[in-house]
Amino acid sequence: MIDEAARRALKEDLAKYNCRVQQPDDPPLFTRTPQSAMQTVHWKWTDLEPLLDRLGKQLALEPGGTRRTLRLHNPGLPYGTTHTFWASIQVILPGEIASNHRHTANAFRFIMKGSGATTTVNGERYPMNEGDLVLTPSMMWHDHEYHGDTPMVWLDVLDISLVRAMHATFFEPSQELQQKVNPVPDSSWRRYGSGLMSPPGARPSGSANPLLAYPRAVAEAALEQAAGVPADPFDDVVLEYRNPTNGGPLMSAMGMRLQRLRPGVHTQARRHTGSKLYYVMRGRGTSIVDGQAYDWNAGDFLAIKPWAWHEHLNRSTEDAQLFQVNDFPAMSALGYYFEEALADNGGHQQLL
Repeated sequence: MIDEAARRALKEDLAKYNCRVQQPDDPPLFTRTPQSAMQTVHWKWTDLEPLLDRLGKQLALEPGGTRRTLRLHNPGLPYGTTHTFWASIQVILPGEIASNHRHTANAFRFIMKGSGATTTVNGERYPMNEGDLVLTPSMMWHDHEYHGDTPMVWLDVLDISLVRAMHATFFEPSQELQQKVNPVPDSSWRRYGSGLMSPPGARPSGSANPLLAYPRAVAEAALEQAAGVPADPFDDVVLEYRNPTNGGPLMSAMGMRLQRLRPGVHTQARRHTGSKLYYVMRGRGTSIVDGQAYDWNAGDFLAIKPWAWHEHLNRSTEDAQLFQVNDFPAMSALGYYFEEALADNGGHQQLL
């Protein structure tokens, strides 16, 4: 039996020297399987669209870094869409300029609706049209300008939750609204954009992907070709956007994929460490996550928490196409990525 006075004295001394021991009410340090506060969340376009319209009318786009964005907040977390990245929907109006700045977090934009904008990243300028993917690697200067005549919408994703967890956040606004454009504004595309060939000799130094733009036409042509080979049991037709210099993921912490679910497809279920977010580009279908069905349509978003069983169905007569962002590159680089296929019931979950 431990003396109560001795217990109090130990507690006081531990606090005095900034030490502690396991307490009865402390949460466990180790769990048998991953436990995440993140929730699986379905955002419907029918709910988001009116909010975006209101943002466009009520919020101004200010110089200095602030953007007009609607954050997809996960209610299980203090901030962010998943525990590693933030996803926001940005609205930009005709004639507006999103001012030049840079930050530690890697970022990319996937264009949801509209065309006629440009992005400038470290002096390279590229068009931004519906279905295009453009990158802003860590600490690269970037600004955007819109030349169209109706509101334009794109998805912004940054690995800022991971950067904050690593206590590595830097942000620097530019004194100039826009940066100067290089004499050859698309030099990285000219070197690496074919996807088949690249300059001989040493690869670019550093870890950043030198290719900054992935146009929709190229990505969808590749996906169409992939539809001619045997289906992936978990994703049907799926391709990953790649760094052309090493074949790895586009960014050090985030991966992006393009996926097609053909009519009548019912994929098998699996679960994995790491999180992901789907954006429904077109079509409709259902994802079953931990036994719960989520019926989605074009424009919807679905975030899937770590270690959650999930599978997909397309009961319609048309293809469904999804864009996916995940944190698998970060998990894999740290040696923390694991996945498991569902062996029971033909690889399908029972609905709750």
